[in-house]
Amino acid sequence: MSTSFFVLGTIFVPVLGSLTIPLAGLISKSFRNFWAVILGVTTFILPLFLMRDVLQNSVGSFIFRYPFIFGFDFILLIDGFSVFVSLISSFIGALIVLYSVDYITHSEHQNEYYMMVIMFIGSMMGLVFSGNLVFMYLFWEIAAICSWRLIGFYRHPEHVVKADKALLITFFGAVIMLFGFIQIYGCTHTFDITAMKNIPVSSLAVFLILIGMFSKSATFPLHTWLPDAGVAPSTVTSLLHAAVLVKIGVYAYARLFCYSFNIPFEWNVAIPVLVMFSSLVSAGAALVEYDIKRILALSTVSQIGYIFLGFWTKTVIGVAGGALFILMHGLAKAGLFLCAGIIEHSTGKRDIRELGGLFKSMPFTGVSFLACILSVIGIPPFGGFFSKFMVISGTVEAGRPGIAFMGLMVAVMTAIYLFRLFHGVFAGEKKTQGHEGTKLMVAIVFVLALLSLLSGVFVGIFGSFAELSASQLLRGIK
Repeated sequence: MSTSFFVLGTIFVPVLGSLTIPLAGLISKSFRNFWAVILGVTTFILPLFLMRDVLQNSVGSFIFRYPFIFGFDFILLIDGFSVFVSLISSFIGALIVLYSVDYITHSEHQNEYYMMVIMFIGSMMGLVFSGNLVFMYLFWEIAAICSWRLIGFYRHPEHVVKADKALLITFFGAVIMLFGFIQIYGCTHTFDITAMKNIPVSSLAVFLILIGMFSKSATFPLHTWLPDAGVAPSTVTSLLHAAVLVKIGVYAYARLFCYSFNIPFEWNVAIPVLVMFSSLVSAGAALVEYDIKRILALSTVSQIGYIFLGFWTKTVIGVAGGALFILMHGLAKAGLFLCAGIIEHSTGKRDIRELGGLFKSMPFTGVSFLACILSVIGIPPFGGFFSKFMVISGTVEAGRPGIAFMGLMVAVMTAIYLFRLFHGVFAGEKKTQGHEGTKLMVAIVFVLALLSLLSGVFVGIFGSFAELSASQLLRGIK
């Protein structure tokens, strides 16, 4: 089978398959759950065949093009970077769908939940392979609609308000980004990303595009919707933080500013300052927060700065570190949010002042939580250490040691607030009763914790693919 078959399947199996989930729900609940899991797993399997093709291709990039009119060609770009990110997102997405079978079994609106989750994953697949700015924007907005419905899943009035807030911030950010795309079209007369290699863009266009990226990837001061999204089910927050939504912005940054455009000098100076300032502010906020999900959300805002920073360097080690960071952060943060789901289900509480001493009654969840924390902090041999080290090394190589020092400060603050979180939940005086989740839920968080460790122990395998992705991204189309 051809490369185009697998990439089209990776996108349209979840996008179109999600529309069949309500029909599957008419047959039975168990069949619908089974069908959703099949769609999620299939979406992960298909990019594996693309990985084989990318590794065997000396040029490093495939282009699938279906012509339309006026520059609206449907273009799919398959290279190491798009395949790497699609594998990470689809794998974590498949585990979240499987975890959901037990997690939301007693909730209402399950047909809509599974439909939106699978479409959410499909929108990420469409975006990472998009080689046309218009279709990138289209999948960007599909993700926004899915997140809006999922954040307000429980239908409580205050939840709906916070879902609306997330939609408004990310939607208007995307519209501003679209104006940037239009300005670029006015200069280049094309929306084809593959035809824009080394094209200089104006400061205004960069500013407009960054607004969209920062709103979607929850970068200060456009980050406030992400901690509020903690009202959603933990599976949804795991999708937002680990697999799909906040990764969209950093992916778009890498694809546009590493692969295609040349940005003005002043933005090369400003971007690392902006993202590291965002990391420091959000890490400081996490130090004084008490809600488990809000602490983890602020941690995501903080860690996203490293990914932006790695891609900003445009060095192989920095970009490879940014790509590797997407994997390491995705595994660990998915594990943390799914552990938070078990804790909330078990105790009915999320305030660490009302928790404590749960390790004895929830040892598997506690061990998994700790392992994921160690990876996010960057303690060797966990995978998070290597990605963080590569990003900071790339920053020094790019000639910004002051920014690298800010990255080290963020790392220290990360250790403080995450160990504080672990102590507040699992150590100290026991203030409430708790118990492990179902075997399926515990098994999935344990797998994510184990992978956070193994991805560091066998970092050579993952690092090689990340380095290949970085090289192909920086090289672009020959």
